[in-house]
Amino acid sequence: MDHHALARRSAREVLKDHLDLAKSWDFETDLERNFDPDIVLMTTYGIFRGVEGLRQKVRLLQEQLPGGVWTYHNIMVERHLGFLEWSGVGENGARVEDGADSYLIEEGKIRAMTIHYTVLMDRPPET
Repeated sequence: MDHHALARRSAREVLKDHLDLAKSWDFETDLERNFDPDIVLMTTYGIFRGVEGLRQKVRLLQEQLPGGVWTYHNIMVERHLGFLEWSGVGENGARVEDGADSYLIEEGKIRAMTIHYTVLMDRPPET
């Protein structure tokens, strides 16, 4: 897909592509197609800026939930804003039950994000 076709995608199309690629851990394709090079990502673990910041955050998530498998519970898109509620389980037994991401999507790219999640280890899920 060329640059102009990517830029014409709706926020819903960008978010769907990002989430599909995240499930398969195809981060480099996701980075190239869906993220603005100057993205700002604000998280529980700090602020990450640009392409290298995103790579750093993905490495952190891989350490926290290696081989993570994601479940998407609620996906909403309104104009240029996206919201995701998610959970995940890693090969190390770690899990996330309270994942929440927000997205600012413009001209076919994610320009800003927030991510909140808590990594849980060695205790059963709360009911």
